[in-house]
Amino acid sequence: MKKYRWLMWRKVLIFFIIAVIIATAIWAGGQVAQNIAVTAFNLIFQLFFAVLFMIIQFVALFWFLARGRTYWIMPGETGSSWDDYRGNPEVVENAKRIVTLLRGVKDFKKMGGQAIRGMLLCGPPGTGKSYLAQVVANEAQVPFAYASAPSFQNMFFGVGNLKVMSLYKKARKLAKTYGACIIFIDEIDAIGMSRQANGGGGGGLGAMFGMGGSGLLNELLLQMDPPNIDHSRFAKLFRALGLRHKKAERRAVLTIGATNLPDVLDSALLRPGRFDRKLWVYPPDYDGRVDVFDYYLAKVNRDESLTAQKAALDTIGYSPAQIKHIVNEAIVIAHQRGANGANYEDFRAAMETYEWGLKQPLRSMSDDEKRNVAYHEAGHAVAQYLLKPHERVWKVTIIRRGSALGLAATKPTHERYNQSDSEMLAEIQVCLASRASEELFLGKKLNGVTSDLQQATELAGAYLGAVGMGDELFSWLSTGSLTDALKQLRPKINTLLKDQMNQVKTLIEEQTEFVHAIARELLTRGDLTGEEIDALYVNLYGHERPEVPEIKALGTASDVKNSSETIAEKKED
Repeated sequence: MKKYRWLMWRKVLIFFIIAVIIATAIWAGGQVAQNIAVTAFNLIFQLFFAVLFMIIQFVALFWFLARGRTYWIMPGETGSSWDDYRGNPEVVENAKRIVTLLRGVKDFKKMGGQAIRGMLLCGPPGTGKSYLAQVVANEAQVPFAYASAPSFQNMFFGVGNLKVMSLYKKARKLAKTYGACIIFIDEIDAIGMSRQANGGGGGGLGAMFGMGGSGLLNELLLQMDPPNIDHSRFAKLFRALGLRHKKAERRAVLTIGATNLPDVLDSALLRPGRFDRKLWVYPPDYDGRVDVFDYYLAKVNRDESLTAQKAALDTIGYSPAQIKHIVNEAIVIAHQRGANGANYEDFRAAMETYEWGLKQPLRSMSDDEKRNVAYHEAGHAVAQYLLKPHERVWKVTIIRRGSALGLAATKPTHERYNQSDSEMLAEIQVCLASRASEELFLGKKLNGVTSDLQQATELAGAYLGAVGMGDELFSWLSTGSLTDALKQLRPKINTLLKDQMNQVKTLIEEQTEFVHAIARELLTRGDLTGEEIDALYVNLYGHERPEVPEIKALGTASDVKNSSETIAEKKED
């Protein structure tokens, strides 16, 4: 170390001596030497000015191209707190630990620990990953940078690297002032994809123009885990001159990444020291949705019919972003009809519009075509009502929404995480019920079953080739996809579909009165809710829906027949 310092001072001394010798020679040479020196200095100055002008042009160009689309939020600017993040208490609990570390970085380092450098938030869109990062920054009272990974990509090679370098440079400066800083990179899979998946790094013209290669990922890896050095110019200069003896300090910069595709990220990005923590953010369960609805419904005008519990039961699988949107749409609908607040019907209308699209009645549709659609949807509705115990019929309509002339939709009665073989077969029968109804009551086959047959075929392929519910345990997923299964298992799939078609056809035929009743009401009203279908069934049979039988494959329709006989006996009683 002493030798290095002596070499640095020796360079400074030699430079000073040379400068003194040149100045002395010019002074001693008289007017001629001074004129030559002035001429040489002018040439050097002009050359320097020309080079400087070119450099300024390039710097200005690259500065313009390298401006990152980064939004900086300073402590206290958002006001988002733990009370504003609802629906996932376990996620909040884990995030609070990160806040505790960020607030006490100095004390934590005194204990010998190192501040975490990266946290990866994984989960479907709309679950609140970016919002959670904002809350963490606000609760920790540290600066927060929001950046989108695709914004780092650029036409010219190296410009994206400059953006990443500039971002982390500013973050380290702010971390020095505030103790820590958070960089949030959304959709990080856009630049963090595995280099093997990218073909080993790319090259050629694509790499030159920044559309390939792994240079951007390599820069991110370096900035997330840089060498332990001082980054300021004065610190580097003083250390080089031997005037700084303090150990270099690494600034506490936490990088939070968000992605829907964690499996495609490069392994170097996921190692300890970079994204060493992974936090999964899923859509909330029933209790979580009630919490989210309580939060948003408290901000709007509504009547007693729209409760958080009722709304949460209808929105199984919804993310907080979707819930917020639906509540706002319900207020829009209520405002359009001139009401002072939203009710449950407004909420249902908002959900239906969000999931299926706006109502667009076909006024030119003939009565015969309306009848075709009505019996098609009535077949679906009867099968849904009698074969799916864990779901309730939500809406049956023959009014066009989106590309569908009509639809029959169900909602789960509660969260379900598994599905039995009997339930999968019931799904297949529901898909085929429309064709069964057409053949029995219309005496013809319509082309509106294309999506029904597609779904039934995919379910049958999964039943036989993916989940081992047929006579084989071999999974075609091991070959890459179910495409091969659908081709290789075509005879077995067709046999299974025919068997389920026979069973559901028997059910539909025995429920003739129920099918006719639903079709008549659809032709009269256009729409039927699940509650109205319940009322139709009770009026016809005098009792509520019977217990759903267990459906078997490739056997007989005895289970369904037995269920129908039970219904008939109860009707006679």
